[in-house]
Parts: sequence; structure tokens; C-alpha cells
Amino acid sequence: MKFTVIGGTGRIGSQLVRKLTDAGHEALPVGLSTGLDLLTGKGLDEALEGARVVVNVANSPTFDEKSLDFFRTSMGNLLAAGQKAGVGHQIVVSIVGVDEVPQLDYYRAKALQEELLRQGPTPYSIVRVTQFFEFMDSVMDWTSDDTTVRLPTTPIQPIAAADVASAVFEVAVGEPLDGVKNFGGPDRFTLDELGRITLEARGDTRNVVVDEQAGMFGAIEGDVLVPRSDAELMNTHYRDWLRETR
Repeated sequence: MKFTVIGGTGRIGSQLVRKLTDAGHEALPVGLSTGLDLLTGKGLDEALEGARVVVNVANSPTFDEKSLDFFRTSMGNLLAAGQKAGVGHQIVVSIVGVDEVPQLDYYRAKALQEELLRQGPTPYSIVRVTQFFEFMDSVMDWTSDDTTVRLPTTPIQPIAAADVASAVFEVAVGEPLDGVKNFGGPDRFTLDELGRITLEARGDTRNVVVDEQAGMFGAIEGDVLVPRSDAELMNTHYRDWLRETR
């Protein structure tokens, strides 16, 4: 069976392509580096030719309100091209709790992407995952200086990128869900706690100070980013991952 992975050369897409190939499937990675332009539609017909399943892990180049236009246009082009090519299953990767954070432009944009997929012409699956382990450095960089990292106490349950690829693989080789499946990591933290664990593991002597307004996650109230009881929890623990990647 042929799979086309949009964003297939990136962090998640490249691992997914490898898993699909190892399982005996034909997996075509496409993206900007291969000449695909989701905003103009250039290269879509060629990328989707003969594909039974399309997995979309492409991301917006920005996290501001422009991301709304990106997902609106890219999903419109992808759904139209998929219908033309006879694609039988369209998949997008989204975020746990994405529809509960309307105050963030990027989360509203991802919620729009989900809704466009639901309304589209093709059987679909939405894979929602929690925040990646690999993004923690960027989260801390947003609100740090030479001595201090400011983080809110937002509850999160992060997941390894490798486990995200496994979760998407699980859905991609199955029948369309015509709905949502949630995945998360095995351990729950507050963001400031996760910051302290990260700095200690790396020998970083900066202090973590609680600031409920700090960074993008400071705008999030409650535990909406934590997976509910219906979620599938993956196996990689954050502390183990830190040791292995140090």
C-alpha cells in the first residue's frame, strides 16, 4: 500500500516513513525540500498519485494569526487533490486539547485544520498528541536569561517524538477513524517542574522561577493540555529520554 507523508522529511515524518518502509509499505516523503508547495498546490498531484493514505505532518511556518491562513489554504488544496487522486484515508497530526485554547492563534489554526478535515470528502483520522519532549529547550528559551528561566505551572504530559511517529503509524495502517484518537506520554508534570528536571539533567545552573504569564503556555488555564482517560499513553519516560539523549 502506498502512503504519502506530507512533511515526510521532518522530525516526525522521517521517522514515520522509516516505520512504514520497514513494515513493507511504499512511503513517499514530500515537502518543500522535494518541491511540494501546499499553499499553491504545486506538486500535489504528483505526490498523491496512487496513494491510498495521506498523512499530513506539515506545520505552519509561523505560530501567529498567519497560521490560520496557512492551514485553511493548505488543507483546502490537499483535500481537493486527495479527492482527485482517489485517496481513501487522510490523516492530520494535531494537539491534545487544541479546541480548548481559543486564546492562542496557533491552537485556533490547528482546530480549524481539524474542522476542515472533518468536513472534507475523504474518510479521515485526527491524531492528537501532547507536547514533544524535544520542544522543551525552545519553551525555556522563550522566557530565559543568563540566570533565570521563567515558567508557568501549566500541567502537561509530554511525549517523545519517536512515540508520536509510532502513534501515527498505528493509525495510518488501520481503518479511518472518522474521529479523533489522543496520545500522551506516561508522566504528568507542571511546566516549571519539567524545566527544573531538564536543567538539572544537563548541569545547567539557572534557576526556574514560577511566572504564570510566561511564554505561550502562560495563556493556558487548567489542565486542558493533559490527555483524558480515553488517551493511549506511550512508554518513553522523560527522565529516561534525557539520559539517553544527553
